[in-house]
Amino acid sequence: MTYRRAAIPVLAGALLLTALLWWAGASVSVLHLQGATDTLGGQAVADLQYWLSPWSYDPPGSAGSGGADASRYRTLHETAMQIRFAALFVFFVPGALLLVRRLPPVKGRMPALLPALWAWGMAAGALAATVSAPWLIASNGRGSYRVLPQLAGLASSGQQITVIASFVAAVVTVLVARITTEGAATPPLTSAPRRAARLAATVGTAVVALSLVVLSYESVAASIQTAWVSGGLLAEPGDLLRAWLLLGGWSPPVGGPVGGSVLQWALYRLADVLLLVVVWWALRLLPVLLTRVTVPAMAVGGFCATAIGLLTSQLFQCAVIGADAGGRRAWQYLNGALGGHVPAALTWGLLAGLAAVTVLRLAGGGAGAAEPVPSAPAPEPAPADRPEKPVA
Repeated sequence: MTYRRAAIPVLAGALLLTALLWWAGASVSVLHLQGATDTLGGQAVADLQYWLSPWSYDPPGSAGSGGADASRYRTLHETAMQIRFAALFVFFVPGALLLVRRLPPVKGRMPALLPALWAWGMAAGALAATVSAPWLIASNGRGSYRVLPQLAGLASSGQQITVIASFVAAVVTVLVARITTEGAATPPLTSAPRRAARLAATVGTAVVALSLVVLSYESVAASIQTAWVSGGLLAEPGDLLRAWLLLGGWSPPVGGPVGGSVLQWALYRLADVLLLVVVWWALRLLPVLLTRVTVPAMAVGGFCATAIGLLTSQLFQCAVIGADAGGRRAWQYLNGALGGHVPAALTWGLLAGLAAVTVLRLAGGGAGAAEPVPSAPAPEPAPADRPEKPVA
């Protein structure tokens, strides 16, 4: 698929994603009206404000101290949001362009392209929030206080609404890409060596499991939180390290009836197993689905697999909580957890994709491009009429 064909749907998806999040942020002012509270209820309004405020141009009420300072803080906040939306567009385009070119929505690849674009939209949101965080920290008037913990919190903010907006943008991008690929020659699905593909998927999944199982264990996570303690502006990096390194958090079952406690603990750990299964299956299929097995495509694919695995795990845990303690507690969990750990998924997903493509090439399964679409053999030209030799 050429860049020209891929650019049209990617630009449409990037513009739609940016517009949806801008519209979501602009809707925060409506939630401050009394009619919104009377109609939706106080708790629903508070939840919506928590989802939408990270994308709003309206600064929090505590920003500034009044007078000229308040105007400066508001200007800083507006600058931060301009950077955030511009970065959202800039980060979405190259990753989505790579995915649409390497996973065009034809010949069985559409079911893979949709979740991949969905995941990359979440990555663009997290990266945009991280890039604009320094201006937001300064606009709150606390630019010299606990900078790294604030940066960690802002990098993970607004992910709930980003999950929804990214899904809508991914659907539109896939539909437009389906139209633009009509008539284009696309390589068919290839057959990667099974042993090499399974080994590559296993190694990539082990990289993700290093964070999910080892680093996310309670005592190890606590050590990461407190290992690097220094003074000055860059003090307390533990929160930032946890945000970019930990895909979860777990500890041994404790308290309550032994049987029930162990069963509940096992259900939550089943969500972690489900995440690893999704990652392994996606990495196993990537060499078959990609039109060309390249390092960037496998790295981005590794992140997309990890992010979709995280979403699957979060929805499963929400279902477990809902069955255990009712819908209200399940909503509280989903309200706080949906779209979480995307920065860590970026770190470990990219590493998993790089590890998988390395193993795949070493094992002889990364041949590169897929076989071209076979075409009908051209008819042999008729022999040219030759003049007869005169008989001597």
